[in-house]
Amino acid sequence: SKQKCLKPWSYIPSGIMPIFWRVVYWTSQFLTWILLPFMQSYARSGGFSITGKIKTALIENAIYYGTYLLIFGAFLIYVAINPNFNLQWNQLQTIGIAAANTWGLFLLVLLLGYGLVEIPRSHWNGAKRGYLLMKTYFKAAKLMTEKADAEENLEDIMEEVRKVSESIKYNHPLRKCVDTILKKCPTEYQERMGRNMDDYEDFDERQNNYPSEKSLVKLHKQVIHSVQRHRRTQVQWQILLEQAFYLEDVAKNETSATRQFVHTFHSQESENKIIQYFYTPTVEWYWECLLRPWFYRVLAVVLATFSVIVVWSECTFFSTKPVLSLFAVFIQLAEKTYNYIYIEMACFLTIFFLSICVYSTVFRIRVFNYYYLASHHQTDAYSLLFSGMLFCRLTPPLCLNFLGLTHMDATISHRNTQPTAYTSIMGSLRVLSFIADGFYIYYPMLVVILCIATYFSLGTRCLNLLGFQQFMGDSEMTSDLIDEGKELIRREKRKRQRQEEGENRRREWKERYGNRDDSTRNRVVHTDQKESSFSETTTNRPLSKFTRSNGRTERDRIELLQDAEPLDFNADSVNDDPLESDLGR
Repeated sequence: SKQKCLKPWSYIPSGIMPIFWRVVYWTSQFLTWILLPFMQSYARSGGFSITGKIKTALIENAIYYGTYLLIFGAFLIYVAINPNFNLQWNQLQTIGIAAANTWGLFLLVLLLGYGLVEIPRSHWNGAKRGYLLMKTYFKAAKLMTEKADAEENLEDIMEEVRKVSESIKYNHPLRKCVDTILKKCPTEYQERMGRNMDDYEDFDERQNNYPSEKSLVKLHKQVIHSVQRHRRTQVQWQILLEQAFYLEDVAKNETSATRQFVHTFHSQESENKIIQYFYTPTVEWYWECLLRPWFYRVLAVVLATFSVIVVWSECTFFSTKPVLSLFAVFIQLAEKTYNYIYIEMACFLTIFFLSICVYSTVFRIRVFNYYYLASHHQTDAYSLLFSGMLFCRLTPPLCLNFLGLTHMDATISHRNTQPTAYTSIMGSLRVLSFIADGFYIYYPMLVVILCIATYFSLGTRCLNLLGFQQFMGDSEMTSDLIDEGKELIRREKRKRQRQEEGENRRREWKERYGNRDDSTRNRVVHTDQKESSFSETTTNRPLSKFTRSNGRTERDRIELLQDAEPLDFNADSVNDDPLESDLGR
């Protein structure tokens, strides 16, 4: 007897999901291809008004938009002229969706191949205290170089701003633009420029050495970028110092006999009292020195198991008889028993792990200073918008890849089943058979090659050969940078220790002598009236004494000046060597 299929409590009516996916898909496509590129140019523009920024953004995106319009227009003309093609609007829409998904799937496989290996490996290495400490030293050496470069760049830009501020006076038409640039500068530079600026000079139109508005726009853009980069490196340096100090504390406390975690420096941020009550030094010692490494190892093994399942399913999901994709096997077993909750949980865990592997790689990508996602709110607007574009482009092909892994896409499973809401929005890909039967099925197999390349760190080795220092244990350059970073951390540690010792001494001095000074001050004020009547008699004697001593010292000084020989400054030459003067005589 067949089991009866009951309606689950989380069932969604059939007419809602197509509307939901249609809104999500076309909104994301509008963002990634039209709005976000425009906002990128707008945020990066150095214009002084909204109109100027919009104009700059439109000019920069004219080539970007014009290329797509030219390709789409050429395609429409070709379809209209060729009598063999009889495409309707729905088919043209499907071709556009297929083109966007093809580009997204190409990027998806690249990011997925890196994340499937790097995420389990990073958690496994997280259990190695020595590895994390050495990598932190390496990051410190690189970050110090970047920090010095950012400071030097900021000094150069501020020097240009100072020259512009001194040349353009208060009554110049472009003075408002200069004031806008000055507001973006750090406070210390604003104060320095304000002291050196003389606004009482009149503006002379006959001089032609004033900068133009176009050059001020360029300078404004440079100021925004340099100030943000300088602030980011400063914040990252402080965060990296805290990480290095904490890892060194963990290494020291591992051999502690008291089994209580002792910090070298107290936390500057006040912790929650509830956390302080439960997370005691003893609990912290057991977690950091014993439990955390094993937790990371177990988590790394679980993640590696999921990665192996994903790689196997990516290479075999095209096989329907027999079904080799493990995700499809799990879903089909749940279908036979009508276990709706199990289907939901299996689908959620599958797409959750795929999303972690893909999106975490987006956070690790760094293209020089052009695109870089920094922690603690230090990412610039351009990088945030660029990451938003990547997320919008990756979401549709990620969902399409998930449907292929679980055989829910009728194009891959070749089953006469009811199509999903997402597939109904995508349309029938049979319009482009070489994409539906070829690229979508066999291209994901490339993830195996990418996983192998990531496991052997081929990309890291290539970047290291090109001169971009990467953390590699068997490299001499890495060892040199680790030694340099260790010395930098040691220097910063000594500096902070001296600061804390000075603060402790001042605190002890204030606690020891602060009350005594206050009582003495009060006693002096209280007895001031009593001593006022005897002030003349008590001060005359020491006054005459000090007067006599000062007078004797003054007479001695006058006698010494009278005995000294005056120098003849009118002579032709003054001979400083006494031996030569004797020989001359």
